[in-house]
Amino acid sequence: MARILVVDDDAAVQTTVRLLLERAGHSVVTANDGRRGVALCQSGNFDLLFLDIFMPGMDGFETMRMVRQHRPQIPIIVISGRPISSEADTAPDFLTMATKLGAISSLQKPFRPADLLAAVTGCLEAVDRGAPRPAGGVASSP
Repeated sequence: MARILVVDDDAAVQTTVRLLLERAGHSVVTANDGRRGVALCQSGNFDLLFLDIFMPGMDGFETMRMVRQHRPQIPIIVISGRPISSEADTAPDFLTMATKLGAISSLQKPFRPADLLAAVTGCLEAVDRGAPRPAGGVASSP
């Protein structure tokens, strides 16, 4: 199956995603911050990157920018669970922004296992078909 890098500062999310993906037959490597994620992307051959947007130090947007410099074709699924504003109608939609900046898909935490696995399958199948990455990405949510 696929070799997947999961970059998230929350150990519980890392473990959950890793276990779900390994049970589906994938090989998973985890990193707890953006700098480590970028280093792993530069030295490893990954088929997919799961990336949290809000992390201390290097956030997901900066991590995605740096990964794109070295591995422009790696599909990225962004994940986030942190609301920025208590007023939903005025809060920026960071998941949509991330897909406009190059992520293929997005998941809002908490997500259902079936949604995570569907996002992974969809991304990997699109890559296998040689489908071009959409300029704005395709956001998915539970």
